[in-house]
Amino acid sequence: MASGRRIAVLQERAPGETRVAATPETVRKLIALGAAVAVEAGAGAAASIGDEDYRAAGAEVGPLGQVLAGAQIVLAVQAPQAPLLTGAAQGAWVVAIHDPFVQRERVDALAGAGFEALAMELMPRITRAQSMDVLSSQSNLAGYKAVIAAADVYGRAFPMMMTAAGTISAAKVFVMGVGVAGLQAIATARRLGAQVSATDVRAATKEQIQSLGAKPIFVESVAGIEGEGSGGYATEMSPEYQRAQAELVSSHIAKQDIVITTALIPGRAAPRLVTDAQIATMKTGSVIFDLAAPQGGNVEGTIADQVVERHGVKLIGFANTPAHLPADASALYARNLLNFLTAFWDKEQGGPVLDAEIGDAIRLTQGGKVVHTRLLG
Repeated sequence: MASGRRIAVLQERAPGETRVAATPETVRKLIALGAAVAVEAGAGAAASIGDEDYRAAGAEVGPLGQVLAGAQIVLAVQAPQAPLLTGAAQGAWVVAIHDPFVQRERVDALAGAGFEALAMELMPRITRAQSMDVLSSQSNLAGYKAVIAAADVYGRAFPMMMTAAGTISAAKVFVMGVGVAGLQAIATARRLGAQVSATDVRAATKEQIQSLGAKPIFVESVAGIEGEGSGGYATEMSPEYQRAQAELVSSHIAKQDIVITTALIPGRAAPRLVTDAQIATMKTGSVIFDLAAPQGGNVEGTIADQVVERHGVKLIGFANTPAHLPADASALYARNLLNFLTAFWDKEQGGPVLDAEIGDAIRLTQGGKVVHTRLLG
């Protein structure tokens, strides 16, 4: 039987990144598979995980060079630059969020250095890969945080309150885009007592919205447009639908106190959902949280990590929303990576062996070359 793989867990170096790619829980389970796990000192500090916690779980903890020495699998949240990986084994896997369509130079450098880059955000949305889906786990927390952050900036209470001094009306929350983040935003706003409505280009989401106790707001006049792209993602809509959607949103958004926008198209700039003219119709003191801020924003005027006020409306959005919940985001992301490695772990080989269906979907580089079909066109 081959000896177990050496797995290196790196401290994140991207500005504002607080997550870590392994927790003591996942370290113990990786070691149980037969792996040796080494964690860079301080890697978990921002997620409230100390070096001693990792040592107690059985990991080796040390400086970067020591941790990487001979590592055959490198785990990270945001993919590291190739020079940082000096000392890792030739052909080592770099398992992380690579953002390959934006960070193409980094992908090319990893290929040139001989690493096999595996992009977890390209995990196919199939049943057997659900537990490995980092986009879903992180989006779920992002949807929750969006509502909490909006509530913090909003100058009023969310629930209806009947007091001796009078009644406070419930806040009206409108969620635009009902994927994983949007569904969690609906559920969170409902828990806080808001009156919630939601919309999406995918007709199939109407029942999901209703199941959470929110009111669906849908274009009914344009037939035959489902908005469903491959893998369950939304796709871009026809000009006819976009015009009808804009008219519907304009009439609805003027009545809202909080708007949460969540629309993303993988590999593309975020679609514009809310214009400056629509913002101008909203009530003074309203808040818009733009979850797509790091991808250019769904809302005209959004600037990531800044509170922008336009027409008396506050626009907010974080460059990295899951990083605002580092402990939970790390726990879920680390389990995604654990589930991925465990699913393909071959005891005879002493490590994971990918099949074609998932391997071809997430493998960016191999054998010194960029191999992913979407990067070769």
